[in-house]
Amino acid sequence: MPLWFLAEELRHDNEVAAFYIMSTECSYNKCYYNQNSYYKFKEELPDVKLYDVKDICETYIEGLKKGKQTGTSPVDLAYLEQIEQEYTHFKNLNLQLMSSQENTKHYHFRYYWSVTDYDENMYWLELNYKKILSIFDEFKPDMILDFDNAELQRTIINEVAYKREIPYITIEYSKFGLYKYPTLQNTVGVDPYVERKYRDNLKKSKEELQEMYDYIEHYRAETSIMNQEFAGTVTAQYKKSSLIWIARVMRGKLHYFWNMDITKKNGKIKRKSKVLYAPSLPYIRHYLQVELRRRKYMGKNHLFENPVEGEDYVYMPLHLIPESTVFVKASYYVDECNLIEQVSKSLPVGWKLYVKEHQAMLGERSVEFYRKVKELHNVRLVQVNYYNDPKPWITKSKGVVTIVGTTAFEEALLGRKSILFGDVPFMLIDGITRARSFEDLPELIREFGDIDNMHSCAAYLQTIKDIGFELNVFYLMGQAEKILGGKEQKDEKFTHELSVLKEFYNSGYETWLQEHNR
Repeated sequence: MPLWFLAEELRHDNEVAAFYIMSTECSYNKCYYNQNSYYKFKEELPDVKLYDVKDICETYIEGLKKGKQTGTSPVDLAYLEQIEQEYTHFKNLNLQLMSSQENTKHYHFRYYWSVTDYDENMYWLELNYKKILSIFDEFKPDMILDFDNAELQRTIINEVAYKREIPYITIEYSKFGLYKYPTLQNTVGVDPYVERKYRDNLKKSKEELQEMYDYIEHYRAETSIMNQEFAGTVTAQYKKSSLIWIARVMRGKLHYFWNMDITKKNGKIKRKSKVLYAPSLPYIRHYLQVELRRRKYMGKNHLFENPVEGEDYVYMPLHLIPESTVFVKASYYVDECNLIEQVSKSLPVGWKLYVKEHQAMLGERSVEFYRKVKELHNVRLVQVNYYNDPKPWITKSKGVVTIVGTTAFEEALLGRKSILFGDVPFMLIDGITRARSFEDLPELIREFGDIDNMHSCAAYLQTIKDIGFELNVFYLMGQAEKILGGKEQKDEKFTHELSVLKEFYNSGYETWLQEHNR
């Protein structure tokens, strides 16, 4: 929604197009869900060329239906083999499919999505490549601006843009305050220009990085280190919700889906394909279960236990699954149960593995997952809200293991070692090790402890300050929706944040030109 305001401004001096990639958003009749997004573009910005995937959704449904009737596959395998030769600089096609929860039900717990088979996945991949390549051929963009990294279509755009040497600019989270920087490769790996800037800052003296040294000293003295960006979100929630609050939330969801399915007659569309359009009743049932389980798990329960004072442990906070941070950045490591098993068998004798659920995931995961984890003899599944901040978990541990979590960054700023399984920008900091094999874990864990990485931390923070922008993404998204919905007016603060966003994209474009010697 923030990009609607940029499109409104940029269209006066540029040819602008918008591409809606969500099957539901463009296929559904106008309702609460899409009235302030897709239909705002369609109705209020008629001079902005509007692309969507509605046509390939219909083709997909009909193609699969015909294939079942005739006993043949609708997939053009020769076409996909050609695509795999040309458009897999960052990821092969099966890894590209990992970027969407629609095609990865096997790996997550949202049962309102269906498990997809080979034809369903390959055919959707084929149609999206054909669609996106046709948009590139027709519109011929000079640059592409984005606000996220999730979903199959973004992964495809990233590959096509790279092949055709077109700047594709989206947002990378540095984990340093509100700072974000432009990524030119859809957050896959660390952009080369970022690493070069870090190496340059690493050569600077302490005096030249004094501001960052002071920041780190202050950070280490703080009792609470929760990133300010999470304030007010479920990630920072440590108290159980009241039943009245849950009832209000569910009443809102029922009203929302009644408007979508009954009033606006989208229920018929949903019945066409469970792959593209999640049914409402399982969705409502899932989130009612989530809220009730979350409330239960925030109190004393039989699954989570308190830490043992003085016990030697490695700290492993879990992720929100599915989440683009994991599915896009660490596609090989999305099975957290397997990851826990590998870490547990790598621990020195006498150490425990403390596994803590992500607050936003609390209630989503199956009870069977937790029971499986608790079967491991040296693992404790610890109470989520025993502490109200990540710092005590970190400082009392021997070290941190996480897929690509913020906890590794926090651990580094506190002068301690950690292990990651994916490529994120803060992995540049000394003490954060990117594990390439499970067989490396025993040695890496034995090396846990304090590290003098103050200069490395300072160089990283200075790098982010040099190339990044203090961009309040959550504010921009929430406020944009309110303004487009007529609930609030565009004010000075929102206008300022939009100007920062525009400057962010300008910087990304200039960086791309420099990287390509243009």
